[in-house]
Amino acid sequence: MSSPDSPGPAAVLPVPGPAGTADPYVPGHGTDAYRVLRYELELDYKLASNRLNGRAVVRAVAARRISAVVLDMTGLRALKIQLDGSRVRRFTQRAEQLVVHCEQPLDPGAEFTLDIRYTGNPEPRKGLWGEVGWEELTDGVLVAGQPNGAPSWFPCNDHPRNKASYRISVTTDAGYRAVCNGLLVGHTSRSSRQTWVYEQAEPMATYLATVQIGRYELLTLPDEGGVAQHIAVPASFAGSARAALTRQPDMMRAFIGCFGPYPFREYTVVVTDDDLEIPLEAQSLSILGRNHLAADWESQRLIAHELAHQWFGNSLTLSIWSDIWLHEGFACYAEWIWSEEAGIMPVQERAAAAWRKLDSGIQDILVGDPGPELMFDDRVYKRGALALHALRRRCGDLAFFALLQDWTRSRVHASVSTAEFILAADRVTGLDSESLLHPWLFEEALPALPGA
Repeated sequence: MSSPDSPGPAAVLPVPGPAGTADPYVPGHGTDAYRVLRYELELDYKLASNRLNGRAVVRAVAARRISAVVLDMTGLRALKIQLDGSRVRRFTQRAEQLVVHCEQPLDPGAEFTLDIRYTGNPEPRKGLWGEVGWEELTDGVLVAGQPNGAPSWFPCNDHPRNKASYRISVTTDAGYRAVCNGLLVGHTSRSSRQTWVYEQAEPMATYLATVQIGRYELLTLPDEGGVAQHIAVPASFAGSARAALTRQPDMMRAFIGCFGPYPFREYTVVVTDDDLEIPLEAQSLSILGRNHLAADWESQRLIAHELAHQWFGNSLTLSIWSDIWLHEGFACYAEWIWSEEAGIMPVQERAAAAWRKLDSGIQDILVGDPGPELMFDDRVYKRGALALHALRRRCGDLAFFALLQDWTRSRVHASVSTAEFILAADRVTGLDSESLLHPWLFEEALPALPGA
C-alpha cells in the first residue's frame, strides 16, 4: 500500500505468538489447524452482472488432528465440495466462514485436497480500513486484498503467514484482459469469452493475490537487471503511462543495487481507467490510478514505493500485522533512496522533513505495534523509515546495505518479524540494534533526528 499522506525503557522486543495463531489485528481470520500449500482457482466472471462462478482446489496439510476444515469466505455461496475426491455430505456457512465437516478426522501431517465450487456477486468487505477485496470499476474489476479482502473472492486460510503457490485462471468477456499474479502461461479465446491463466510459483500470502480486469493493452518497458517489466493500460492513455513510468527501470536498477536481486521473474504495473485514492501493490505487480500518471515527486515516489514492496511485503511478508512497519517503513525509505539517486533531494533532507512533520504532531503511537486502527497511519511509514535511517547513520552505508541484502536473501519468500530483523541487524552490523531501534518502534516520544 502507498503512503497515506498521498490525497518506556528498553525492553525485549515482542515476538510473534505460536506459529499460525489468529492475528488480533484481524480477529476471526486464519487458522493454525492446517496449512495451505497451493491454490488452484478457476474463475468465470461476467462483467455486466458482476456474477462470479468459481472453483477453488485447495491443497493443504493438517497441523493437528481436525474434524472440520474452516476457510474464510464472505459474500459468496458454496455449492458443492469434495474432500480427496469424495463428496462432502455436510458443510456450513456462518458469518464469514465456510466449515467443511470431515467424515473421518484428519491426523497431523495428513495432506488433503478440497475441491470447492462456489458462486455469488462479489463485493468488497467494509471495515476499519474502508472497502477491501473485489471491487467493480467503471469498466472492469480491481482486487485490493490488504489486509483481509481475499475471502471476498475465494475460500482461503486468510493469514499472511500462510503463503502458498497459486494458479489463477480467469474467464471473462472478450475485449478485456485479466491480469493476475505471476507469469501468464495460457490465453485462449472462444466465442465471446477469453481465458487468461497465470502461475505464481513463489509462495504468496492470500491478501497479495489479485485479479485485475479491464480493457488493457500490454506495453513493455526496458528490462533492467534481467527483469521483464510491463504496463497494462487502456489504449487511450498508453502514452501518458509510458511517460510517467519512464524512470521505473532506473528505480529497478537502483533497488537491485541496494536490496539485492528482484525476487520475482516479472513486474507489471496496472493502470486503471478510474482515479484511485491510493496505489497498491500485489505480488509481482502494482496498481495505479490514471490520476497517478505524472512526473512530479508525489507521483514518482508512489511508483518507487510500490516497486519496493516487491522486496519488503511480498517476498518478505510480515508474520503478524503489528509488524506492518517492516513493509511500509522500508518502502518509505526506498522512496528517499530513489529521491537521492534521481538527484531530487538527499536522504538526509527527506529524513529531516519527515522528522519535522512528526515532531509537530501528536506523539501517541507505537510504530512497532500501532493497533489495527492505526496500522496504516502515516507515522508508521515515516517513523519506520526514520528508524532505518538511524540504523544507517549508526553503522554506515556499507554495513547498512549489506544488512538489507542479507535480510532479503536469507528470508526470501518467507514470513518475517521485527525480532528477526533485530537479530539480523545485530549479526551483520555488530551493533546493539535493539537499543537503537526500540525508542523509534516501541516508545511514543520521538527520538532526535538521526544525523542532526
